[in-house]
Order: sequence, then C-alpha cells, then structure tokens
Amino acid sequence: MKTFTKYILQKILGFKTYLYIFSLFVIVKIRWDKKERDFFHFLSLLPAGGNVLDLGANIGVTSYHLSRALPESTIFSFEPLQVNMDILRRVKKRFRLENVREYLLAAGDENATLKMVMPVINNVPMHGLSHVIHKDITENNSGFISEVPVVKLDDFQELVNSSQRVTGMKIDVENFEFYVLKGAKKLIEKNKPVIYCELWDNENRKNCVSLLNKLGYSAFILHKKELVAFNEMNNHKHNFFFIPDSLTD
Repeated sequence: MKTFTKYILQKILGFKTYLYIFSLFVIVKIRWDKKERDFFHFLSLLPAGGNVLDLGANIGVTSYHLSRALPESTIFSFEPLQVNMDILRRVKKRFRLENVREYLLAAGDENATLKMVMPVINNVPMHGLSHVIHKDITENNSGFISEVPVVKLDDFQELVNSSQRVTGMKIDVENFEFYVLKGAKKLIEKNKPVIYCELWDNENRKNCVSLLNKLGYSAFILHKKELVAFNEMNNHKHNFFFIPDSLTD
C-alpha cells in the first residue's frame, strides 16, 4: 500500500515536487521516529566547531539536522545523484543553512567515475535505495542509472587544506561504506572523528569493523540510551557508532 501511495503522489505532483515535499515532511517527522534515535545520539556526541561529513546526504534531511544542531560547524554534504542534490539545495535555501557545503560527488576508494542506480520497484523510483552498481552489491540493481564522479576523501582538497578538524562522519551509502572508509584512512587517522554508519549483517559490515579496528576504533551500538560494545550477541542492530579508542580508554 505504501508503494502504491508513493506512485499516486509522484504521478500527481511530479517526482521532484514529491521529493521536496517528502523531505520537508521527514525533516519534521524524524524527531519522533524511534528508528532515528541513534542518529540524534550521534549528534549529541559531536563537539561544536570543526567539519562534519554527511556522506550519502540524499535529499538533505540529515544535513538539515546536522546544520541546526551544530551551527558552529561546517557540514560537508556529499550526494552524487543530481535529482537528490536538487532537493538538498532547495532545503538548504529554504532554511538558510549557511554552514552547509554541498558536493555532487560520491566518496570511494579511488578518484574515478562509477555507475549508480536509483531502483524502480513496482513503477516507483526509490530514491532512498540509490546505490553504486558494484560487484559486492547484488540487489535492486535495475532502475534509473547514472554515471557519477567519485573522490577519495584523502585527496579531497577542501578537507586536506582545511584548518578545521573533521569531528564526525555520517555514512549511509547502501553497502558501499567499506570503500568510503578505505579512501579516507589518512583523514580518519589524522582527525579521529566519531563515525556513525548503517551496516547490515554482511561482508561489508565485517570489513568496516575490521578496518576501523586497525585504525584504533571500537564499535558500539545504542542500547537503552547508552552506547554498549558491539559483539556477536547484539548484532541485530544496523546503526553503528565507531569511537576512537583514545576516547574510551
């Protein structure tokens, strides 16, 4: 039923208008969504000032809340799909999010181009499931395909040359997280940001945890409003907090 409702609304409003209205709705609704408590806990861990990376910014919902919660920080919003970026820019303009810098880029482990897909399910484009077409990603690979530029964060000059420390990274890139982290190893080692990302129970999760362990991080999940160490007994959670060991010793 939900997919059918989306189909009707997209037909009546047009896809871009639908996405914009949807973004405004979610910006308000997200505060009361129990599933998003983890994200707001992440916000509470970030200090004032510095640079915060929103990787997989989509239609601007998380960038909005990062901007509002951290007015003294600079939010670097990376979103590679033009249609999503158009909505993010409308959100930025509407709410005067002066501390948001948006980049029509994907993050990865090389400076190149990649193909991305916005899956179409039952004739409905699913913007939230947009992802890189990659050998490690085997589901929802049919839909609207675009070629997008990809950058290693370790080579991204606006971060490399910034006098501000990267204090936080939010990563939601649909099973491409490991490659984002591989391309940001130097940045992570230098800045030791708090990292928050959605990881499903698969090889990508194992690779991310292993890589970040080697970089001096421990994995946590939120349980009853407190961070607890991740282990195989509590692996039902999908939202992960990676905290530098220097902050947990």
